[in-house]
Amino acid sequence: MSLLHSCPACGGRALVPVWRVPSVPVHSCLMVESRAEALAFPRGRLEIVFCDECGFLFNAAFDPALERYSPAYEETQAFSPRFLRFLSELCEDQAKKYDLRDRLVLEIGCGKGEFLLALAERTGCRGIGIDPGFRPERLSAPALGRLTFVRDLYGPHWRALAPDYLACRHTLEHIGPVGEFVRTIRETLAERSDTVVMFELPDLRRILREAAFWDIYYEHASYFTAGSLARLFRRARFAVHALFRCYDDQYLVLEARPASAPTAPSLAIEDDLEETRALVFAFRSAVEAKLAALRAHIAAWQAKKKTIAIWGSGSKAVSLLTLLGLGAEIAAVVDINPHKWGRFLAGTGYRVCGPDELVVIRPDVVLVMNPIYLEEIDQALAARGLVPELVPMR
Repeated sequence: MSLLHSCPACGGRALVPVWRVPSVPVHSCLMVESRAEALAFPRGRLEIVFCDECGFLFNAAFDPALERYSPAYEETQAFSPRFLRFLSELCEDQAKKYDLRDRLVLEIGCGKGEFLLALAERTGCRGIGIDPGFRPERLSAPALGRLTFVRDLYGPHWRALAPDYLACRHTLEHIGPVGEFVRTIRETLAERSDTVVMFELPDLRRILREAAFWDIYYEHASYFTAGSLARLFRRARFAVHALFRCYDDQYLVLEARPASAPTAPSLAIEDDLEETRALVFAFRSAVEAKLAALRAHIAAWQAKKKTIAIWGSGSKAVSLLTLLGLGAEIAAVVDINPHKWGRFLAGTGYRVCGPDELVVIRPDVVLVMNPIYLEEIDQALAARGLVPELVPMR
């Protein structure tokens, strides 16, 4: 596939190469049934580019034809008590701000439906969830009677919907043509100026600051800071009235309403282009230093014959394993999601095990892919009589 030569968010052409990886799995949360299938999984390349005009970062080599979202896609974090607490807090926040009782909520990219169901239970709303990976057997609650789920990708054919509230959580980063996508949503809302849209997605500022290369992978075609996200929505005729970080500053949340014309910046958090430029230009050397340090740590643990495990089998783990080229160095990849157990990670071939298997493996070192889960991971290990060294990826 040829590279994009203009910014999908603003159309600008002041593009700066940032980071290149010649071969990565095109999916990392799609579970496969055998190691052979995992190792033969389709691959693509990362050509991460920065738009110096709007601050947007994207994979210029992204090819949506390689993506195959389906019910086999296991993205849910709902087996984590920490994540469920966050989900509850987010629903409570939205319920306090907006009266959703008997209103129609549309969730684009609803995943397994946990957020839409929680919002319906909390507010009494009606809802439609759209996602090719939805699994109806995963949900059970009285509020389901007010909800409809559709296995589909959102697109122009859904323009006839007229929601009172539109949510899109951890989906925009999977979209290549983000400008076109947000404009389609704006057209869906037409003259419904009271409709609220709420978008939640990873914060690029944290990724750049921490040189968190494991948070850059093929499924994520697009990367936003607070400013570039607001600029995208304002160009598409939205008035952004709330923009904040949450979940230990890992996520961004934007709230906006339709406007009749493009809108001007009004929030201090939007003014981040200079900071983003500086972080982008330092990113490559920071990643190279981090890669070298991780390789040195792993070599030192091996020299001491320490057993190493990774906790978390999602996209972060696949990216880490791919970039470091790890194989036998890692004794286990563990996850608390039982729907992943016994299946294999696309591209790397690692079998995912449950926490109970660590009782036999008895790791000396556990790499924690997301530090926000450190406390619950420590408790889960202690409950099994295990006290390995926990090393958070940050």
